[in-house]
Parts: sequence; structure tokens; C-alpha cells
Amino acid sequence: MKHVESVKRILVLFLGFLGLSMQTAVYAWFWFSTYYPIVSSTRISVDGYNLGSGLKLYFRGHLLILAIYFVLLLFFSNTYGGLKIGYLKPMDVFFSQIFALFMVNFISYFQIALLRNWLVKVVPMVEIFVIQLIISFAWAYITNAIYMAIFPPRELLLISGEYSVDDIVTKFNSRKDKYHIKKKMNIDEGIDKIYAECLGDYDGVIIWDVPSKFRNGLVKYCYGNNIRIYVMPKITDVLLKGSAQLHLFDTPVLLIREYAIKIEQRAIKRFFDIVISLVLIILTSPIMLITSIIIKAYDGGPVLYKQVRCTVNRKEFRIMKFRSMKVDAEKDGVARLAAKNDSRITPIGKFIRSCRIDELPQLFNILKGEMSFIGPRPERPEIIEQYLKEMPEFAFRMKVKAGLAGYAQVYGKYNTTPYDKLKLDLTYIENYSVWLDIKLMLLTVKILFTPDSTEGVESGQTTAQKNS
Repeated sequence: MKHVESVKRILVLFLGFLGLSMQTAVYAWFWFSTYYPIVSSTRISVDGYNLGSGLKLYFRGHLLILAIYFVLLLFFSNTYGGLKIGYLKPMDVFFSQIFALFMVNFISYFQIALLRNWLVKVVPMVEIFVIQLIISFAWAYITNAIYMAIFPPRELLLISGEYSVDDIVTKFNSRKDKYHIKKKMNIDEGIDKIYAECLGDYDGVIIWDVPSKFRNGLVKYCYGNNIRIYVMPKITDVLLKGSAQLHLFDTPVLLIREYAIKIEQRAIKRFFDIVISLVLIILTSPIMLITSIIIKAYDGGPVLYKQVRCTVNRKEFRIMKFRSMKVDAEKDGVARLAAKNDSRITPIGKFIRSCRIDELPQLFNILKGEMSFIGPRPERPEIIEQYLKEMPEFAFRMKVKAGLAGYAQVYGKYNTTPYDKLKLDLTYIENYSVWLDIKLMLLTVKILFTPDSTEGVESGQTTAQKNS
């Protein structure tokens, strides 16, 4: 098994390196044929004044330019998931590559402009991008085919506890290219029988909602027998994963702090919130103006929809959004999450929700300090009360300021169950770092174009549907 995993890792690294090298080669061709001649030639004159001779580069200089491009491509591809061959579906890998290539080429264009000390032609950079997209599309599907031909789906044993396995089976079945649940067993069948079955012809074991008194033994047993384990964590697992390890004595000590984000981290976070919100308010002001006019012209109702939400320590504030529903959407006074194909959503509302334009007024909430860019999404007080009845741990997510986007939005969906969203939010809180915020900001750009992240909840889904 170890040998197979090593071969798999080497293959993924090789294919990833090959893909990055091909993309860099495209850039290199245009650099030598188009951009370097411009950079090295005499610069243009402005008002009759010559700005000086061009920049001359030798072998090491060219190598540095291409190395910077390669490193940037590696960074953004890794951040967006564009190198996850066999892990993501080929279309998802390609989709991730689009964002990575766009970011790298955007930065590289201005890098070239700086080298010339003046703007350069954009068309060649667009040509680079188009050629790279064609290569990326072919690379994503060819590498996936190679991976799947060598490594078929893993045969898994599912061990469950009290709750229904339908949810987890649906999740694994959505990736039949990677996983196949060969057999399902319940803990009631007897722990000894399950231990024996774990030694069968499986590539791994899924532990789903198994009580702690059995789960601990199962994990140790599988680990001791070199069996791959897929464990769906409970809230305490998420908290422990984010703990700090201390070495005060001759035994490891895990520290789970009573506070979430340190004061210096909060200061840096607030600084970024102010600067970025101001910049985005200026840049998106034309979009907000046009959206306001269209909403007002459609039905004459209010442009903004203000609603009471809760942030850190359950402090209430009025969140602002462009109105996407009918004026009397909640005339009965009952708070309800938007559902799929919700009749209350206007045609204009459907568009601005899909493009996330309805969220833009929240930039002012961020500037005022009521929200942050990254953090758990703020919920309504009424819905929080509903969650707390079935899920008291929901209060944990309000240890930090609410956010415009967060861990649960990046790695979940709009219709992900509240319990799963809670675990994602707690993962963010317990593993917080400034870099994590930056990474989530970059990934948020990607999910803006992901359709299922804007879907409503299923009509039959309960408020606090849980999986453990």
C-alpha cells in the first residue's frame, strides 16, 4: 500500500510539474518574441522627452523572469486547487487553472510594464492566456484519464452508528471516479465482527457517526494495521485539531484557548478590512449605482434590504443587501432561508444573487466594523435560536466577528447542512492566521463563479439538520 501511494504521489508531482512547465513555456515564447524586444528597445518619448534606453538582460536575467513566473504559477495553482489531479474532477481542476492563470498573467503584465517603465501591449498577454487555457483544458482531462487508468476508485468499508448513512453515501457517490463504497456495516453488528471485516479486501474504512467508545478503538485498530481511515469529525475533534501543543512536562499537553483570535491578529485583520473595503467601494460604485436604479425601476420598492443579524458575542447589527426578493417576501413575519427556485425571488434578484452583486452593500458594514471580510456568515437572531435548540454548539461560531465570506462558504455550499457549516466555521476559528484570511479571500473570488454556492436549501431540509 505504501509503495502504491508513493507511486501515486510521484505521478501527481510529475504531471503537475509538466503542466506548469508547458504554461511557462508559452509565456517564455511570448517573452522572447514579443515583450523582451519591447522592454530592451528605446523607450517611447513623452512630450518630446526620451525616457531613456531599454533594459538589457542576459541569461540569468531571463532565467529569473521565467522563474518568477513559474513560482507565481505554482503558488496560485496550488492555492486554487489547479494541481489536484485525481482529487478534483477534471473540470474543477481546469476551472481552478483559469483563476490561477488569470492572476499570474495579470501580475506578469504589470511586471513587464514596470521593466519598461511604461504600459505595454495587452493583446499578446491575452493570446498567452488563451493558448494556456487550451493547454490547461487538455492537460486536465488527459492527466485525469492517466490517473484513473492507473489508480481505480478506492474500495471502501462504511462503518456507521445511530444516524442514517444516506447523507454520507450521497457525498461519496458524487465522486464515483475516486471512491466506491463496497460494503456498509453498523456498529450494532458487533465490534469484533467489524474488526475482522476491516482486514478484508478494502482500500480504506469510513467511520461515520460511531460512538466514541467504539470509534477510538476502531481508529487505533485500523492505524495499527495500516488501514486508511476516513473519519467524519465531531465538534470536539475540530476543537482539538486547532489546539496548540505544549511541552511543559514529560507528556504532550493540548491547549484549547478560551479566546479565538489574538489582539495583534485582530488589529491586522481590521486594517485589511478598512483598506480593502474602501478600495472595493470605489471600484464597485458604478455597479452599485446601476443595480440601485434597476431594482427601483422594476417594482418601485426599496433598493436596500436591511435585516438584523448577529456578529461576535451575538451582538446585533443591521446588515445591508440589495433587495433580491419581493417587497412582501416575509409578510407573515416568519424567518425562512431561501429555497431552491424560491418564488419570492424577483428576476432581477435571481441575477444579482447569482453574481453576488446583492452582497456589495455589506462593504459598508465592513467599513463600519460590524463585519469582517472573512468570518462565519452572520445569522438572524430567530434562526440562531432555532439552531441552538438542536445544536447548542452553534454558539461557538460567534466567538469571532461575522464575515462577508468564510471557510464554510469556500469549502461548503449554500445548502450545506448547518452542522457541517458549523464544523467548517470552527475549523477557521481554531486555525486562524493572517495567511488563512488571505487564502480564503483568493478562494472567494473562485466561488463567486460557482453556481451551487448560491443555491437555496432543499425544501425538506430542517433548520439544524445534523450528522452526528
